[in-house]
Order: sequence, then C-alpha cells, then structure tokens
Amino acid sequence: MHALGRHLLVELHGCHPDSLKKVDVVRDILVGAARACGATIVDVAFHEFNPFGVSGVVVIAESHLSIHTWPEYRYAAVDIFTCGEAIKPDRAVAYIASRFRCKGPSVVEMKRGLIPGMAGKLAHKVTIDDKLNGAVRDAAQELSLVH
Repeated sequence: MHALGRHLLVELHGCHPDSLKKVDVVRDILVGAARACGATIVDVAFHEFNPFGVSGVVVIAESHLSIHTWPEYRYAAVDIFTCGEAIKPDRAVAYIASRFRCKGPSVVEMKRGLIPGMAGKLAHKVTIDDKLNGAVRDAAQELSLVH
C-alpha cells in the first residue's frame, strides 16, 4: 500500500531532564534531526514554558518535526511527518533519542495520504499535466464510493 507520507509518533522516556528544559537545546536537537534525515528546513518556532517544558516545530519542505517536553517526567513526545522517499525519518529518531539520552524510544508509524483508487507509487508533488491527463483522481469522489 503506497502513501504520500510517513508519520512517526515517538515516545521518549528516561531522557536527561536538563536538556528537556532548555529551549535552545531542544531547538538545536530538532533542527539537527531535520538535517540528519535529509530534510529541507523552511521555518523554526519554539517556546519555553514557565516553570519548564518546551514545545516547538521545525517546518520542513517535506512536512514537519514537532516536540513537547515534560522534564519533570523525563519525557518528550515527538512527531516526525515526512513526504516523499528521499527523507529518512528513522535517522531523525535515532538522532533525537541519542541527544536526549533516551535508550529505548518507542515508535509508532502511520502511513498518511492513502488515496482511495490509486495504485502504485504516489507522487507527493502533482503537476497540472498529471491532473489534466487523469493520473490523479478526485479523492472526494473516490471517498464517496467507499461509504
């Protein structure tokens, strides 16, 4: 089954709590993870909460990496959503887990963008010619046939 993207839901337990508290550290780790998996960084936004905890997102041309930390529980929740086949999100997971000193990350992968009626590989970028030549079906019409 071919999909437009992969969405990794990453649970990081037993992390080093000091690194989870500092917005600069968390930002650097997620930006480094985006680079490690071969993504193209578009924008970066992070916020440090009082008394502690960090939330942030690295927007990439291929989708995003996001995080929320709970230093008091030595825990971080990470989402890595990538489109296309050039990006290696598993490398981002390994990079993040290593930098936060998490020995056993838990990862659940979901396929995103399963388009009804489409067979074979799906291009994550569609051209006007693809649409005009009927290579791309109307997903709303296809979904109505499923229900």
